[in-house]
Amino acid sequence: MERSTFAPGQPPGCGLIIRDADEKDMAPALAIYAHHVLHGLATFEETPPTIGEFAARRAAALEQGLPFLIAALDGTIVGYSYAAEYRARTAYRHTIEDSVYVAVGLGGRGVGTMLLAALIERCEAGPWRQMIAVIGDSGNAGSIALHKNLGFAHRGTLRSVGRKLGQWIDTVLMQRPLGAGDASIPGEGEGAKQM
Repeated sequence: MERSTFAPGQPPGCGLIIRDADEKDMAPALAIYAHHVLHGLATFEETPPTIGEFAARRAAALEQGLPFLIAALDGTIVGYSYAAEYRARTAYRHTIEDSVYVAVGLGGRGVGTMLLAALIERCEAGPWRQMIAVIGDSGNAGSIALHKNLGFAHRGTLRSVGRKLGQWIDTVLMQRPLGAGDASIPGEGEGAKQM
């Protein structure tokens, strides 16, 4: 999958491409994430993963048939998104969780919107029926607005469940149906069966 357009707020000629990530994209994607780990509240990780651990996240997503996408602006990796299982227990098998990270300084320019929209589109083609956003920090207005604008509804806030950078952090839970949502049951090896 490759999608090309212009990022809002960018001058003409600055093409933003959303495509499947490959192994060579892991180091620049990890650099974006590491900054958020070390300086932000969006993730509850406090130590950046190693390149091997980060690449394993991509491998796990791909093994489950889930997408791991990157955004490249004029050839430079400026963001990534991927889906992962929401919980390991089998009853959750049709529910996934999204992750979206954009390079510092590029927030509000449409990169996150394009990444999440592409992720949703790809996941709707599979057997998944719900997507959950677990957003670190109830003050993370950008991520909350991004998810709301793409059809996620607020489902609750867990107060002070994390402590990072000297402060207590909330977790905001948002949810979006994929495809027909709970109006259909994905078949094993066949198309969705209507309820």
